[in-house]
Amino acid sequence: MDLFFNPQEPHLPFPITDSIDYSWRWDKRLQAFFITLANGQLIFAESFFNEKISQRCVEYFQEHECLGSSDTGLPYLNMTELERIDFTHIKWQQDHIQMYGKRIPLPRLTSWYGDSGKRYSYSGISLHPRPWNKGLRYIKDTIEQATGFSFNSVLLNWYRSGDDHMSWHADDEAELGRNPVIASVNFGETRDFVLRRMDDPTQKITIPLRHGSLLVMAGELQHYWQHSVPKRKKVQGSRFNLTFRTII
Repeated sequence: MDLFFNPQEPHLPFPITDSIDYSWRWDKRLQAFFITLANGQLIFAESFFNEKISQRCVEYFQEHECLGSSDTGLPYLNMTELERIDFTHIKWQQDHIQMYGKRIPLPRLTSWYGDSGKRYSYSGISLHPRPWNKGLRYIKDTIEQATGFSFNSVLLNWYRSGDDHMSWHADDEAELGRNPVIASVNFGETRDFVLRRMDDPTQKITIPLRHGSLLVMAGELQHYWQHSVPKRKKVQGSRFNLTFRTII
C-alpha cells in the first residue's frame, strides 16, 4: 500500500489523452477542477448545483400554463404549436439558419436574456434580450459569486432529446470581446460536450455535462478550440444548457 496515497483526493472525472498538453489542480473552495490547456483554461464543477435546485430548474424552464411544472416530457413542437404555448418563465423559440439556399430549423429550442441593449448575433441569427427574471438572476448571481466573473447575458438551449445537438463552432463573435469568459450550466439529461483543437482535430476532450454541472471556458480557448454537443441516440429526455456571456 502506498502510505502517501490519499483516497479522498479528487481526480479528473473524464480522461484527457497524453498527446494534449494540459495540467490541472483541485480548488477545494469551489469544489472544482481548474484545467490549463495549451491556449485556454477550463473550470469544471461536476455538482455545482445540488439535486433539489437542479430539479427545480428543469421544472422552471419548461413550466407553462397548461401543464404546470410537473410536465417533463413535452413533445417536439412545430412553430405554430410553440407559439400557442405560454411558457411561464422562459419564452422558447425555434430559430432557423440559411443553409444551401434553404431555411433550416436549429436542432434545439433557444432563448436569449440579458441586460437592455445586449444584442447578440451568430450564424445569421440576431437575438434581442428579454429582461432577466428571478430564476435566471439567481443562477447568474450564484455563478458570479463563486467564480468572480461577471456576465450580462445568457443563451438558453433546450435539447429535447438525443437528436437535438450543436455542431462544431467557436464562440468568437465580435460582441464577446477578444478572450471571452463563458460559463455553461447544465440541467436534465447528461450530454457529452466535446472540445477539439482547430489545428489538430484529432486532439479531442469529451466532458460529460451532468445534472447541475458547471463548465467555464476562458483565456484564448475560443481562438484555438472548437466545441460541439453531438447527437446521442440513447438519450431520451431533455437537457437544458445555459451559457452566460458578457456582450461588449
